[in-house]
Amino acid sequence: MIRKLAQAALAATLALASPAQACTGLRLIAADGGVVPGRTLEFGFDLKSDVVVIPKGVTISGSTPDGGKGITYTTKYGAVGANALGLPDIIDGVNDQGLYVGLFYFPGYGSYADATKENASRALAPYEYGNWLLGNFASVDEVKANFDKVVIVPVVLDAIKEAPPVHFVVHDRSGKSVVIEPVDKTLKIYDNPLGVLTNSPTFDWHMTNLRNYINLTATNVPPVDLSSVKLAQFGQGSGMHGLPGDFTPPSRLVRAVAFSQAAAPSQTAPEAVLQVFHILNNFDIPLGAVREAHEGVGNADYTLWTSVADLKNLKWYFKTYNDQSIRSVDLPAAIAAAKGKIRFIKMDSKQPVQDVSKALK
Repeated sequence: MIRKLAQAALAATLALASPAQACTGLRLIAADGGVVPGRTLEFGFDLKSDVVVIPKGVTISGSTPDGGKGITYTTKYGAVGANALGLPDIIDGVNDQGLYVGLFYFPGYGSYADATKENASRALAPYEYGNWLLGNFASVDEVKANFDKVVIVPVVLDAIKEAPPVHFVVHDRSGKSVVIEPVDKTLKIYDNPLGVLTNSPTFDWHMTNLRNYINLTATNVPPVDLSSVKLAQFGQGSGMHGLPGDFTPPSRLVRAVAFSQAAAPSQTAPEAVLQVFHILNNFDIPLGAVREAHEGVGNADYTLWTSVADLKNLKWYFKTYNDQSIRSVDLPAAIAAAKGKIRFIKMDSKQPVQDVSKALK
């Protein structure tokens, strides 16, 4: 019932807006071994995301294009993360074994398997794949061995007249990472040693495109002597001259690699959490900066929320467009409080502004 009502709300909302294509994900590893992935989530309308808490031992069923039931499984692990529009599906989150999964939009390239009677018992919708991964696997190695044991089928959302095209990044607490993409009606998997992901085109294309930017460095360029003329940099940042600054997926992935690789080392995972939030501020899209006309309605993509996961200490953090305060969810505590049922925690809130006028020293 929850899923059907949420799908109706999703269709009604999408009728007035087009989805965005601007999510950015990256990862840092702290000196204490803590693995900390984070991402931004952009859309052209408010997804009204909440935190969804899914305990272990919960029975979950996938969906098929004809409205039927797909794969049915019981979760081996509990998980916490963000949903969209009331759906009981995690589109960004972590399980109690330190496995992280993030869903990213993949327009023009996502291609799902045909739904048949033969594969119905293994089928699920694109936005249900994250639940299946988090509920069943503890590591990237396990994911690599099982990622294609299910079939992602094109469950169409009527308002956009297509199944939402998405791909996925997976990290674990060992530091391993993969990207999973539905291409040519099959699932492809790529090792992701840099821990980054944005949107289209395919991940292998993005990795090839990085070769165009191997000149970039965090170190300032030294002065150059040209005969009797000495030319020096105007100021800081000359090593990154040429870094693409627009919001397209290829440019954002290059920046994600540049900033995550140049990041000053964090000693602990909690320190890395704050560092990832700082880096992701560079990818925040202000409302109005990216626009698209859709059936006569102007839509502006913007950053709805930013999330960071501490895979060592099992905490999931977030901040939203309406409240830039960082909030956290402790997985063991939230899962225990759920008492065996899927539960929700409200994400949206109002930004507090503290008056420090009289806090004089």
